[in-house]
Amino acid sequence: MEQINGYIERITFHSDESGFTVAQLQQPKHRELTCIVGTMPGIQPGETVRCYGKWKSHLVHGNQFEIEKFSVEAPADLIGIKKYLGSGLIKGIGPKYSSKIVEKFGIETLNIIDQFPERLLEIPGFGRKKIECIKNCWTEQRSIRDVMVFLQGHGVSPAFAQKIFKTYGSKSVATVKENPYCLARDMFGVGFKTADNLAEKMGIGKESHQRTDAGIEYVLLELSQHGHVCYPVEEFLKEAEKTLEITAAQIEPRLQILQNEDRIELADIMGNGVKKPYVWIKYLFASEMGIAREMKRLKKGISLLRQIDKEKAIQWVQQQLNIELAENQKIAVAHAISGKLHIITGGPGTGKSTITNAILTIMDKLTTKICLAAPTGRAAKRMSEITGRKALTIHSLLEFDFKGGFKRNRDNRLECDLIIIDEASMIDTSLMYNLLKAIPDQARVIFVGDINQLPSVGPGNVLRDMIGSRGIPVTTLKEIFRQAAGSHIITNAHKINNGLFPSLYNGKESDFFFMECEENEEVMNTIIKLVSQRLPNRYGFSPTADIQVLAPMKKGFIGTENLNIELQKTLNPKEIGLHRGFQKFHVGDKVMQTRNDYQKEVFNGDIGYIMNIDPDDQVVVIKFDDREVPYSYSEMDEVILAYAISIHKFQGSECPCVVMPIHTSHFIMLHRNLLYTGITRGKKLVVLVGTKKAISIAIHNDEVKKRYTSLQQALMEHL
Repeated sequence: MEQINGYIERITFHSDESGFTVAQLQQPKHRELTCIVGTMPGIQPGETVRCYGKWKSHLVHGNQFEIEKFSVEAPADLIGIKKYLGSGLIKGIGPKYSSKIVEKFGIETLNIIDQFPERLLEIPGFGRKKIECIKNCWTEQRSIRDVMVFLQGHGVSPAFAQKIFKTYGSKSVATVKENPYCLARDMFGVGFKTADNLAEKMGIGKESHQRTDAGIEYVLLELSQHGHVCYPVEEFLKEAEKTLEITAAQIEPRLQILQNEDRIELADIMGNGVKKPYVWIKYLFASEMGIAREMKRLKKGISLLRQIDKEKAIQWVQQQLNIELAENQKIAVAHAISGKLHIITGGPGTGKSTITNAILTIMDKLTTKICLAAPTGRAAKRMSEITGRKALTIHSLLEFDFKGGFKRNRDNRLECDLIIIDEASMIDTSLMYNLLKAIPDQARVIFVGDINQLPSVGPGNVLRDMIGSRGIPVTTLKEIFRQAAGSHIITNAHKINNGLFPSLYNGKESDFFFMECEENEEVMNTIIKLVSQRLPNRYGFSPTADIQVLAPMKKGFIGTENLNIELQKTLNPKEIGLHRGFQKFHVGDKVMQTRNDYQKEVFNGDIGYIMNIDPDDQVVVIKFDDREVPYSYSEMDEVILAYAISIHKFQGSECPCVVMPIHTSHFIMLHRNLLYTGITRGKKLVVLVGTKKAISIAIHNDEVKKRYTSLQQALMEHL
């Protein structure tokens, strides 16, 4: 086996998933760069490496060194040291300061930083605060390197080393040695397979109880990612068999043991007159049972507000708002101002906002203790605009506690006599439980939402189960009102919802257009021209702020991932940027948060813009509405480009203009409620680009993806 060494000049290609890397190596006393290829997870430009492998000649790329293993070493010469410090690995030292430090301390630079960092004060521009940051980062990098060496020693990618260190700190190696499966449980972005590979290298057998138990929990969590709160035991065992590659007979006995340890729950659910055993991850079982209990408590609670004449109140509010409510709307208002729990559901243009304002106008005369909330920041902002009152996200309303959980809970309830929750179809099982716990006994609770939209991103189908239980009064709005009836967006949305083909007449005054494109490449080119030129020129829309491309899928030529790459090239092309996995981020990019970050107060689905990328401090500043939020480089895997996003991710949000590819290549995702949800996100204009066949497939596919839950049964039993 041959060996070469040098420092990484640049990385040409890197896969976070596999660790496969193509890089250019600067060897000592060599004028030309050497191309090295192989699995080099976690490697960074500027690092000095020793590579073991063999030379290979590539037909196109010429001579390459194919790596079988490698080690990272301290840089041995001034150029290597400068490159290493300038790479951004150490916060506070970037290209700007690396030359100054090497110029001052020469070959002793790394020893000075390690042993005598206070000497950096001798260099202009360094203060004690900056040096403290460098010391901490230097220590962290050393610990991270220990983790990487440990993982690499077991043949598993250490690409997650920085995250492992951030999660477990100095206990990283000890924790992983004790139970490698904790990585899949505790860390975002690390799956069971990564942990399982590590466990195998550490000598943990396929049939070990530790692996089986971790695998059972992993499969349940994976199923919850697809919306399931529970799963039939028979079908679950088949899923677990595929993942764990052991028999159901080996898995099934562990279910009872895990139930005894309070890690999962086993119970029967009645369906079609037959009881079947189901399995839950523990927290979701507790959430479903908790929702049923809390609903019962709220329904039985007595409102402290004085009783009023409902008919007189409705007549009065019509005069106050200068409106004429339809009969169904009057029923909704009457229920809301007299009952304890009520659900109002209906599509766009059916008057949900009108009813909400009527209820608020009446209730203003009875109390000042009114709360308005919605699941997402954008939905809350829209609710504020409609009502003229402050609406909060549910997370903000419940006051998230950074120690975990919410400050508003069973022991510290909200102070309200009325709470209205908009976009209720988006609320998942866990969030609904936390919300209900915090509502006082006397409060009236009104849920407003569109039952025909996609269900929540998180597990459960809460609004549908609440309606299906028949234990809570429901008003279903179907009539489209005169003003809304003039909008092709709204009339076509209702046609689609009723299984009818939409009107594709592209008249000048229409707010709904269809552009027929048969080939994927034609769809892509049309979308890029629409977003970058045609729509901004004709309507004055901002390509990033006013236009949102929504796609049914992430993968594929016209999936969100590829659309983002192409739209970024057109709308925000820059040479310099930050590479994270397959994504490159530029200053000015439109981005989206992909998970709830309670400390930053940024939540899954929030959209922002990159304001600054600082290679010295390794910080990216993203602006969400009027707030600038700093992200470390290692946190940027929580963010994706958002020129194009999935319809699921845009639930509860609206945009002046929606552009949507709809093509048969999206076949597996073409569902009626997906198309309906995408179209109803557009406020002023919707443009579909693709084929009539794809639209037809979506309309005729009304089979709502089955989500296993037990909430409807629990509500029926309690209410």
